[in-house]
Amino acid sequence: MADHPQLRIGTCSWNYDSWVDLVYSEPRSRAVDYLGEYAARFDTAEIDSWFYRVPDSATIAEYLAAVPDGFRFTCKVPQQITLTHKRPPRRGPSASPSSGAARLEANPDFLSVDRFTEFLAAIEPMLPRIDAIMLEFEYLNRQKMTGGRDLLSRLAAFFGAVPGGPRYAVEPRNPGYLTAEWFDTLCERGVAHVFSQKIHMPPIWEVYTDRRDAVARCGHAVIRLLGGDRKEIERVTGGSWDRIVDPRPEELDRIAEMVRSMLDDGVSVTVSVNNHYEGSAPRTVESLRERLA
Repeated sequence: MADHPQLRIGTCSWNYDSWVDLVYSEPRSRAVDYLGEYAARFDTAEIDSWFYRVPDSATIAEYLAAVPDGFRFTCKVPQQITLTHKRPPRRGPSASPSSGAARLEANPDFLSVDRFTEFLAAIEPMLPRIDAIMLEFEYLNRQKMTGGRDLLSRLAAFFGAVPGGPRYAVEPRNPGYLTAEWFDTLCERGVAHVFSQKIHMPPIWEVYTDRRDAVARCGHAVIRLLGGDRKEIERVTGGSWDRIVDPRPEELDRIAEMVRSMLDDGVSVTVSVNNHYEGSAPRTVESLRERLA
C-alpha cells in the first residue's frame, strides 16, 4: 500500500544540510540544488517558504526543472492572505513595560480574492504539479475570530469566488472548529481538510474517525505530522535532523491505519512529515512506509 497510486509521502521542506549522507550526497548552497536528489527518494515535498514570500518566475522554473514529471508539491498560501491581523512589530529592549500589548490591526488582505488570484498567477506554471494549495491559520482567539462558524462563512465566500481547478486545503489550529459543519462545508466546495498531528490539537485519527464520511465525499486529504514542543526538540537535536529523538511508534501505527482507511475509501492522500515530529523527517517517512508495506 506504500506504493498506492493515490498516496504520496514526503517532508515539510527539504533544505537541510544535516540530511547529507541520509538523503543527500553532499552539501549544497541552495535549496533547489537539493531537489533532484530529494525527488529520487520521495514523490512529494511541501514548500514552506511561500508562506513568507511569493516566488519569482526563475524559482518556479528551477523547481520544475529539478524534478521528474510525476513529482508533486504542496504549498502554503502566503501569510499575507491567512493572517486575520497584521503582525505587531517586535518590542525592543528599550520598550516601556507600561506600554501594554500592541493593539490588533486588521489585515486588509485577509482572505483577499485579489491577492490570492495574484498568487495563483505567480505560480501558474507550477499548478499542474501542485497537489494541494494550503491555507494555514494560526490559533484564532476571540479577538481575532468570533468562532469557527465565522471563519467558515468567510471561507465559503472565499472559495466561492476564487478560480476553480487547483486543489485547495485548509488547516485550522483551533480544536473547536473541527465540527461536522466544518467538514461538510469544505466538502461541498471540494476543499480538503488538513489533518495536523501537533501539540494542542486532538489526535488526527480520532478526528478522522468522526468525519470519515465527509473526507470520503471530498476525495482528497492532507496529513501533516508536526509534533510537539518545537523549542524542546530543537534543543535536543541541536538543529541536526538526522536521527529520531522523540519516537512515536504507537502514533504511527494509528496514522498508518488512518491512511489505509482513506485509500480504501478512494481518497487521494498526501502526507508531509516535519523534522520536529520525531527528529528526522526522512526516517519518519521510512517508518510510515514500512507500516504501509
